[in-house]
Amino acid sequence: MPVLTRLVPSPLVVDIRAGALQDLGAVLADQRLSANGRIAVAASAGSGARLRERLSPQLPGADWYTVPDGTLDAAVTLADQIKKGGSYDALIGLGGGKIIDVAKYAAARVGLPVVAAATNLAHDGLCSPVSTLDNDAGRGSYGVPSPIGIVIDLDVIREAPDRFVASGIGDVLSNISACADWELSHRETGEPVDGLAVAMARSAGETLLRHPGTIKEDGLLVALAEALVLSGISMNITGSTRPSSGACHEMSHALDLLYPERSREHGEQCGFGAAFASFLRGEREVAGQIATTLHRHGLPVTAAQLGFSAEEFAEAVQYAPQTRPGRFTILEHLDLDPHAIRDAYSDYVKDITAGLAG
Repeated sequence: MPVLTRLVPSPLVVDIRAGALQDLGAVLADQRLSANGRIAVAASAGSGARLRERLSPQLPGADWYTVPDGTLDAAVTLADQIKKGGSYDALIGLGGGKIIDVAKYAAARVGLPVVAAATNLAHDGLCSPVSTLDNDAGRGSYGVPSPIGIVIDLDVIREAPDRFVASGIGDVLSNISACADWELSHRETGEPVDGLAVAMARSAGETLLRHPGTIKEDGLLVALAEALVLSGISMNITGSTRPSSGACHEMSHALDLLYPERSREHGEQCGFGAAFASFLRGEREVAGQIATTLHRHGLPVTAAQLGFSAEEFAEAVQYAPQTRPGRFTILEHLDLDPHAIRDAYSDYVKDITAGLAG
């Protein structure tokens, strides 16, 4: 009887613990990522720059490149600098999600493996096969190889602003809604669903939904970091963002495009979008559970808390399907007109507000 196997793209090493960055050089050598120490490090101007003095002794042969922002131009510039810098074994992205996205894109252009050394846990880009970069048209998503290594130092994560850690919770919770949208598409359009990807992405979201800890506790930080990794691997499995991106992300992308100067953290918007999308699907209990968890971690659960009026949010919801042409979610299924969107949002606010008050 033949044995059928499935190869699951995943990092060679995932190191999540206090002090992990202190062993970065040893990890690179032990995993044969860099035997001779020829490493390029793409560091943010903030947290990455502050860590340079601490990490330089471990990486004596490394060349350091400062990444100013999370733009496509910065990623292309970094790739050009690396080409001129010589022969490297790997590229380390040291910083927050934007810097890691820049590093992933640059590494793809020059054919290097990338190691993500995250300094915050704002979103699942640290392990995903996608780079989200600002460009002249607003913001774009680019397919890239996922990181070959993930290093998350809890000592460093504790130094990050609380908002950037809480944002990651919102991003992981949105997996619950994204998977429900994928299953809805399967029922309505026949789109195939990858059960393994769903199992990983939804499990990651439900872990954070039920975790009793706070972002000040190592237990929650470890659970969040592991959930972000699982979320990224789920996207690797299916070859797209489908297990973690549904109506929740469409709404977030719409806010980014319509109000680029006012949009908030990706995970803040996606978490709120997940609660509203769940409400639209008639899953009021799930919407309430997501909103309760978001609220407990200080994340927004209404448009007003995000800084938008009900009318502005309704405009974003109507525009949202245009951000992901061909993706079927509850928004495409209901195809609500502006009046119906405002009514649905009003009902959502009443329901969620009553639930939180109770």
